[in-house]
Amino acid sequence: MFVVNVEGAIRRKEKWLLIRRSEKEEHAGGGLSLVGGKCEIEGDSSDILERTLKREVFEEVGSEITGIKYVNSSSFVTESGINVIDIVFLCHHKSGEPYAKSTEEVDDVIWMTTSEVLAHTELPLFLKENIKLAEKILQDNLQEKY
Repeated sequence: MFVVNVEGAIRRKEKWLLIRRSEKEEHAGGGLSLVGGKCEIEGDSSDILERTLKREVFEEVGSEITGIKYVNSSSFVTESGINVIDIVFLCHHKSGEPYAKSTEEVDDVIWMTTSEVLAHTELPLFLKENIKLAEKILQDNLQEKY
């Protein structure tokens, strides 16, 4: 059995939105991450991943997103042994200035360029890889327009 988690690689003005996870969080407390959270059981449902991402972004940082596109999926096991499937989506900031709305989950919000993310020594490799993949999708989309 897996927990399904979604994350948003949220882009605005050449920068990515990261959060500093609350120290209270069981998994990766105090670390930097993308915004996101777990899917809830809904029975028969459609677009659950996208709706969950929109809900989590609004709950955690008070912002709305748009232009959701698949980036990557992976799995991992938390420190307490929970198996997680993690799905990352590229999305654009639509409205609402991000802030640490859910203080149980978020201590701070930080905007970073791709080069700042890749050079940051405290960020996990998987986060850097997700940003690189999201950046590639953006660049490929720019190339397709011409």
